[in-house]
Formats: sequence, structure tokens, C-alpha cells
Amino acid sequence: MLIERVWLIVRSGSQASQRQARRCVADLKALGVEVIVAVSGLSSNPFPGLLATEPRLPDLALVLGGDGTVLGAARHLARHNVPILSFNVGGHLGFLTHDPRLMRLSASGAQPSDPADSLWQRLHDDRFALERRLMLEAQVDRGDGVLLGDDSDGAHCALNDFYLRPCLDELSPTCVLELEIDGEVVDQYRGDGLIIATPTGSTGYAMAAGGPILHPGIEAIVITPICPMSLSSRAVVVPPRARLIVWPLGESSRRVKLWKDGAHATELEPGDRCIVQRSPHPALFVILEQSPSYYRTLTRKLHWAGSLNGAEAGPN
Repeated sequence: MLIERVWLIVRSGSQASQRQARRCVADLKALGVEVIVAVSGLSSNPFPGLLATEPRLPDLALVLGGDGTVLGAARHLARHNVPILSFNVGGHLGFLTHDPRLMRLSASGAQPSDPADSLWQRLHDDRFALERRLMLEAQVDRGDGVLLGDDSDGAHCALNDFYLRPCLDELSPTCVLELEIDGEVVDQYRGDGLIIATPTGSTGYAMAAGGPILHPGIEAIVITPICPMSLSSRAVVVPPRARLIVWPLGESSRRVKLWKDGAHATELEPGDRCIVQRSPHPALFVILEQSPSYYRTLTRKLHWAGSLNGAEAGPN
């Protein structure tokens, strides 16, 4: 990989991320790489500004933080085909990030045991893989046929999921949502809302709501009701080319909020419709592990294989 320009995205409020960022900047500048450092968090979104003011796109986005920081980067950079390399520095679960021990730097006296195995040399020698993750996009039709999305990108994008939940909790914590798949009405969900997730997002909110876990190598969309009042309402897995339309029903006061990867997107009221489908732009992730295992990640992050009950390890 030819790296001349890097956007270094640092998790807001994390001293660990800031320390590692300083080391990365020292390394990259010593190699003659131009580095742009930006902070990303709940109250700071650097990407609209970067995309509007920077003269050209980076060769790599290096993300230091947790899954939330990675999700923000993917939502904005996927449509520009910018590869993302992420490390879990200051984050929590880290489903989408590398172990920070793979981040072998050379600054501050932290020389790797083998200089050829440093992070920058591995990237220079193309000793990595590029993984493409399915993303979703959503647009809202207010009834006039005009599709509205994000102001900067034209459509709301999500790597994990979109979900719709009641807007005004003081009225009622429930809503009624009608789901149409490829032009056919499938169900009306009365409950706390509806989640539309990718395989990447199947281990997030969708899993917590009782949905299935999908391997990221499977291209599909998972539709999971949140606390439905009907026992017959179940999670459904549909093909990736399915076109989903969600209609809020009820009085005009029964507005719902649309969320993308846990970030607020917009509000809908009865009469509006939300159109969700596969994005033409997958997220690109740089994979450093030589033998990555999705099941090992699940076991470690979700405490499977008896780690919660203290059972003896199996023969495998």
C-alpha cells in the first residue's frame, strides 16, 4: 500500500488514544507521510469538515478508539472507498477493531522485535487483507416523492443498523410500524420499534433484541422487532437486494425517530415512509491478522465457552 496521506481519527475523551496518536504522528512524519489528526465522538463529528476542506482524500484512515469511532468513520468514508485500519484504544467491546498489541510502532523507544514486522512496514509490503462489509442506506419520503437523506451524503448510511423507535416517550413507549418488503406488506409491528441490521450489526442492538447472529461473510439483512406485543412477530432474514419500506401508523403525534448506528438521523410521522436498502458502497477494512477467526472474536467478546459459569474447558 502506497501511503502518502493519512487521516488519524482519535476517540474523543480518551487519553490512551491521544497518547497512541502522538506516537503514530511521529512515526508517520518520520516516513514522510502527511497526517491529519481529528477527534471523533458523540459531540464531535470531524468528517463533514474534512471532506469539505481537505484538498484530497487519504490513502488510509487510521482509527484509534472503539466500535463507535469506527462506525462513524465507516458511515462517511465508505462511499469514498477509503480503507479503514482500526485499533481498540480506549474503547470497550471492540468487535470491529484490532487488538492494540498488533499496533507495533517505532516511536518513543518502542522498537518492534523485528523492524520488518512494524505496522508501517507491513502496510508498505501489502501484508494485509481488505475486507468489504455490507452497509445500508436509508432515505425518507415525506409524501411528495422527494427522497431525503443526510445533507452531506444524500442518504443516511449505517454499517451496523437502522432502527425506529418512538419519538415522544411521555405519550407512550410504543409505536406501530408497517413493513413492506419488495412491494409486499409483510407485517405491522406494535411494540418498542424495529431494527434493520447488517450481518456486522447482528451482534449489536439486534442481538440484544433477540435477533440471530450472522457471520459477516453472509450478505443479508436482519429485521428484528423490539419488544413486540405479538408473540408471532419474529426476526426475519432477507436477501441483501431486498427493498424495505417502513411506515409509521397512528395519530399525527405518533412520531418516531430514525437512528443510524446509534446516532440520530431524522424524525418521521404517520404518512412518511422510510426506505432502507443495501448501499452500493461497502465499508473497506484493513485486516492485519493472518488467521482471523470470527468465532474466536465471538467467544472472547461475548464470554462464550463457559467463561461466565466457570465450567471446565472442553477437549477442543
